[in-house]
Amino acid sequence: MEDSKTLFPRILTAVVLAPVVILLVHWGGLAYSLFVAALCALALYEYGVLLTVGGRPVQRWNTLAAGMVLVLLTILGASAGLAAFIALSLILVRELLSSAPSLERAASSFLGAAFAGWMPAHLALIRDMRPHGESLSFLLIGAVWAMDSSAYFVGRLIGRRRLSPLVSPKKTWEGGLGGFLASAAALLIFSRLRPEALPFHDAIALSLLIGILGQMSDLSESLVKRWAGAKDSGDIFPGHGGILDRLDSFILSAPAFYYCLRMAAS
Repeated sequence: MEDSKTLFPRILTAVVLAPVVILLVHWGGLAYSLFVAALCALALYEYGVLLTVGGRPVQRWNTLAAGMVLVLLTILGASAGLAAFIALSLILVRELLSSAPSLERAASSFLGAAFAGWMPAHLALIRDMRPHGESLSFLLIGAVWAMDSSAYFVGRLIGRRRLSPLVSPKKTWEGGLGGFLASAAALLIFSRLRPEALPFHDAIALSLLIGILGQMSDLSESLVKRWAGAKDSGDIFPGHGGILDRLDSFILSAPAFYYCLRMAAS
């Protein structure tokens, strides 16, 4: 178990940030969209710095620019195809004009634009879903929090078998199962309390998606850090690391949550 010197900053940071996030989700609209856009901008910046410091090829500033194109067009409701076309064009043109063109640099830059920009931008789209966007946003945040917390503590208490030793040595299958069950419980309980916002059959499908993709999302961010040779994506949050470290479980789960609900409603 972590000692108090490590655990206390984590708890204090969470206590300070939680009311801010709750208030912004409640407000919704422009305030929340700008908040999500700002988080994405910081995550994109961290991604560029992470790879640059790690000696990996990346278009640091163009990743930020292309990523924000994806973020803003997504939040504004533009076609995903149009957003991807503009972002990829920016990256490819920059690479073609380089004195030493690199396909690896172009690929890592576009991955970063989508990974740290486009995917978490779906948090704003979930809040804008009518008429239950606020409740569904709190549900996703709560389910991911329950998953992360349970995976952490169950893994610490009884974790034995490593889930992905080469990517994230501390994560275990036991912790993963604990996280899966916790997120599923949060979704199913919410469905029973608010069936008009989330029918039970949709909650079952989402429990599978969030419980699995949320943890794969976390591992994916760990893979990026491992590739760059870093432990954390940054140090903006004491005890928690950087923005990417806080968004990691939402990177895959937020788009999955949004598109699942969209398909269920159609």
